[in-house]
Amino acid sequence: MSDILKQLVENTPIPKMVKIRQSFDETKLGDPIGELKKQLQSSEAMKGIAAGQKVAVAVGSRGISRIDELTKTVIDELKSKGAEPFIVPCMGSHGGATDKGQTEVLAHLGIDEERMGCPIRSSMEVVELDRLPNGLPIYCDKIAATEADAIVVINRIKPHTAFRGQIESGLLKMISIGLGKQKGAEACHQLGFKYMAENVPAMARVMMNKLPISFGVAIVENAYDQICRVEVLGTDVMEEREKELLVEAKSRLPKILFDEFDVLVIDYIGKNISGDGADPNITGRYPTPYAHGGPEVNKMVVLDLTPESKGNANGVGTADFTTSRLVEKTDWPGTYANGLTSTVCAPTKQATTLANDRDAIKAAIKTCNILDYTTCRLVHIRDTLHLGTIEISENLVAQALRHPRIEVIEGPYEWTFDEEGFLPK
Repeated sequence: MSDILKQLVENTPIPKMVKIRQSFDETKLGDPIGELKKQLQSSEAMKGIAAGQKVAVAVGSRGISRIDELTKTVIDELKSKGAEPFIVPCMGSHGGATDKGQTEVLAHLGIDEERMGCPIRSSMEVVELDRLPNGLPIYCDKIAATEADAIVVINRIKPHTAFRGQIESGLLKMISIGLGKQKGAEACHQLGFKYMAENVPAMARVMMNKLPISFGVAIVENAYDQICRVEVLGTDVMEEREKELLVEAKSRLPKILFDEFDVLVIDYIGKNISGDGADPNITGRYPTPYAHGGPEVNKMVVLDLTPESKGNANGVGTADFTTSRLVEKTDWPGTYANGLTSTVCAPTKQATTLANDRDAIKAAIKTCNILDYTTCRLVHIRDTLHLGTIEISENLVAQALRHPRIEVIEGPYEWTFDEEGFLPK
């Protein structure tokens, strides 16, 4: 069968490429760790922490710049007050929805007991706190709910990948879904993403009323994954301030500076890059109809899976084509678990699979619905976290030269594949 597929695409031309640099707002904090320490020392919410209190520090989102240092700063400041902090993994069903798996995810983030200087207490056990008027149960990590005198939540504020609202991905989502563990994540997703903009803050409000949540640490990053804002927010201001920070986060989101093109080639997807493998806010390929934005792209190719993703290829189903290499690396049961928890199953399906990178790219060009394949407008990125330097096809150069935030660096040049048809690493 692979020979037949190869024959079908082998005469499809691949355009020459040009390397470009995209420029975004580089505003950042010179010393985000120092800024966090200063805010913690002056925060009214922090003044409620007393000596001897057991404080659960909830952390676990991936891809946050310097998350290990930020967490250690919170731990150290809690200790300076005489409190006894411990860490609870706050990540819904991630890490295979197991105690050990979630501890391992934290370790990959640089968060372990030795570095943090405090225990990590990982459990998937939950308690039911209440129910929303629509019947959805509200769960919380049992250890945090029953053994902590105070709870602190740390997370980045950013656009969600599957729904739109005044509150999307941030502290309130970390509370409602992260602290809810697998059962809480499942409950929040049960009625679908159509209602997530309502259910996430509704659950979080109940949890803030019923749990000793003291404050959250909100982080906003610029387009280069650098921290441009960090704020300590008490529960009295958390929801309203998160709405404002989300507006800022959306304005700082990196993007592909072309509104429409034929083919997008992505070297890597992975859970360490986005919960959806590749951020739909960048690709324009969303797993649900309840989010929007990004470029209009006819065909999308994903070539490989990051080692950090541990075989979880969630998001591959939003692509049109992939490679045998990615498929062989995929832990399909682990990937399917994402769909079973989120109720969104299309992203976990296997995309049309070609033998190698070259054939997958050719397949995308062949099917992108243009009369002359040599006119294909193609964009090639490493992943959706790295958009500063990317490649574009030769026939996009004229458009690039007219854009004030694009600089042409090198090219045009031919693609380079090895003997097996893969791009060099």
